[in-house]
Order: sequence, then C-alpha cells, then structure tokens
Amino acid sequence: MSAIDDLIAASRATAAGPAPAGLADTAMIYCDRLVRIFSVSGVETQALQGLDLQVQAGELTALVGASGSGKSTLLNILAALDRPTGGLASVAGRDLLTMGARERLQYRRRTVGFLWQQTSRNLLSHLTAAENIALPMSLAGAARAARRSKPAELLDLLGLGECAGRIVAELSGGQQQRVAVAVALANQPQVLLADEPTGELDSETAEGVFAALRTANAELGVTVLIVTHDDMVSEHVRRTIAIRDGRISTEVLRRTETDEEGREAEVAQEYSVLDRAGRLQLPGEYIGALGLRDRVRLALEPDHVGVWPGHDRQDPEPRP
Repeated sequence: MSAIDDLIAASRATAAGPAPAGLADTAMIYCDRLVRIFSVSGVETQALQGLDLQVQAGELTALVGASGSGKSTLLNILAALDRPTGGLASVAGRDLLTMGARERLQYRRRTVGFLWQQTSRNLLSHLTAAENIALPMSLAGAARAARRSKPAELLDLLGLGECAGRIVAELSGGQQQRVAVAVALANQPQVLLADEPTGELDSETAEGVFAALRTANAELGVTVLIVTHDDMVSEHVRRTIAIRDGRISTEVLRRTETDEEGREAEVAQEYSVLDRAGRLQLPGEYIGALGLRDRVRLALEPDHVGVWPGHDRQDPEPRP
C-alpha cells in the first residue's frame, strides 16, 4: 500500500467514526484529518494532508499560505465547490461530504457567502449596486419587499449608501469590492469566505475592504474567513492561521492589553499547531536557524518539550 493509500485509509477511518465530542457541533467551520488528492495523467498530488481546523461562530480569521500550500483547495471545499477525498468537514453543522447536488446549491445560496478576488466574478458591471445585491436574493426566493429594502440597508452599513443607484462599472475598484461584500451578505449567510479579497487593490483601498469585512463581522455576527498569501492581513484580524504543505502549521493570536497607566497595546503570540495525530510543524525560520534536518532530538521537561538538532558527535552526520 502506498503512502497516499495509507493517508486515504486513515482519513476514511476517521470519517467512519464519530467526531470528537462537541467539536463538530460547536465550531462554525470544522475539519478533521481532511484529505484532498488530485490525479492528473496518472500522477497523484496531495493538496490537503490530514488537515485539522476549527473556526468558532463570530470569528474574524485569516488563513495565510504560499502558492501550493492547499489554501485554495480548502476554500473550494468549504464553499462546496469541490469535494474532499477523505476526512470530515462541516460548516454551520452541514456535512460537506454527504450533501447532494440540490443541497449544495442551497448551501451556497443561503449558508455561505463568497467573495472572489476578481470583481468581474462578484458583480455584473452593467447593473447598479442595488441590483447586484438583489440578484442573489431573487435566486434564493426572497420576498419582493426584502429585495427592495435589503440592498440599501447593506450599502448604508458598509458606507456606500450613495452608490445604490450607480452602475457598477462607474465605481472605483475599492467601491466595487465593498459592493461585492454586500452581495456576499445578501442572503444573510452564517459564513463569509473571502478569496484574496484585496489582491488587486493598493494598501489604502484594501483598508476600506477590510473595514467592510470587520463591519460585517461585528454588526451582523457573520463568521469571516479570509484566505490570502499576504502576511500583512494579520494586522486586520485577531487570529491568523498559517497553512503549509496541506496542513495547518501555526497560528498567531492577537489581543489588546492595557497597562497600569491605561495605555492600550496590541500583543501577538505565535503558536505551533498540534493536530489530533500529534504532528507539529516548526516555523521555517526556526529550522533554518538551528540547521534542523532529517531528525531532531526531543526531551520532555517538566513544563516544556526541548528540540535539538539530531546529529552530534555520537551520531553520523546526515547525508547531503
């Protein structure tokens, strides 16, 4: 049996059994040992390699990773645009592995909103901002009164009230992307998935889009997951999750602390993520600084685990 076969078997064994008590029921986004394998011309590629992820309701979170890390594959699965090969995945209590075609369509219309990087995929340029927002509502069967009132409410919330009757093609790039946020919110989704939402914008304009996402999160309570390759996104969220080689590797949690004189400061703490199988990915800069390769030595201390390069005078030098 190949390594890929072993991975699929392990993930399917997990899927066959119950999820850890309470986790799948309480987390808005829940993935357990998620696997996605692509096969092209007989060559198999592991895009997701037993990924574990939990995002709680109401969180504003960024998922950061380089090209090929698996972040886009994960986003497509969460959006019900693709199916995993094995493991468990649920959003808002909906099992993404067992949904049929009709259920997946309703899921995309009502449970999740999606924000693409390219505005041409989010909006119809010949319609007004309000008409763009009303369109997904019409497809979902919303009442006519709601289709008339909701677009203005969302645009006002995002600071775009004056754009309601304007043709989208006449708006700036930043305005278009904020209108796209409103479109993604049109059917009151529980989760908003954003794929590189500021990838085509300058930093000043991008700040307006992040402000819109923060407003949606704070005012509407929607859970927001931003997927990007840009580490600077971390400054706009409380939790940043890094994905590497198809697994979650590290998280950065930010909080605001107040000193004795009442001054506030943001504090960020980075954590390596231990998955359910006990696997741990060390940050690349740590590996490089200590020359870690091939194997490492471990020592269990009373309050921590020590990690050292695995080769010393008693050990043969690792092969180049």
